[in-house]
Amino acid sequence: MSAQEPLPGTRPEGTRTEAEAAQAVRAMFSRIAPRYDLLNRLLSFSFDRGWRRRAARAVAAQLGSPESRALDLCCGTADLALELCHVSRGAVVGSDFAHPMLARARQKAAQRQAALALVEADALQLPFAEASFDVVAAAFGFRNLANYRQGLTEIHRVLKPGGEVAILDFAMPERGAFAAFYNLYFHYALPFVGRVISGVRGPYSYLPASVEKFPGCEELGRWMEAAGFTAVRWELWTSGAVALHRGRKA
Repeated sequence: MSAQEPLPGTRPEGTRTEAEAAQAVRAMFSRIAPRYDLLNRLLSFSFDRGWRRRAARAVAAQLGSPESRALDLCCGTADLALELCHVSRGAVVGSDFAHPMLARARQKAAQRQAALALVEADALQLPFAEASFDVVAAAFGFRNLANYRQGLTEIHRVLKPGGEVAILDFAMPERGAFAAFYNLYFHYALPFVGRVISGVRGPYSYLPASVEKFPGCEELGRWMEAAGFTAVRWELWTSGAVALHRGRKA
């Protein structure tokens, strides 16, 4: 990539710069916050709960000490953060830059009496000191960053040496009958149902477009290594519908 090319990141329709993209994403997720959990369950056939639970368990070994700290980056309504609370003996923090999402996250944490701290913050400029966390995890949020490489740099900065990153996000199945079904569902049924239930036109058309533009597993793995992560690997789940990317800070 030449110095003149923009660093990769999400670009919702009508946006060109990082600032415009970030503003559009914040507005988009703020609008759908009231129906976000309902739509996640319906549109994923409730698989999203199992995916987040599995991701939390994958990093549980890092969180066995009372002094451990975990960060759910781009936490939304805190589903992953609450799963991390179940596997962690230490502190769990959730951060997001969409205030309505955090408001719902606080309600859920209070209802479940979870010891969860929530911080309104931009993932590209985190308000945490270097080496603050044993785990930084993100579920379906990293893809929405306006600059993926800057996001990886910030994750690396706030991780403790030996700490682990876990990025769970959508992928595109490539072969077989499931891939054909998934492609039709993802591009046609999902945007229609999402628009009807949320009452908002843009976000659920943005979703398949953003997944298609998101780097594949190998490319994201190379970016993680370039950001300083070691032991970079990934797993494809549910016939390739989602991928969990993991790495360590040396």
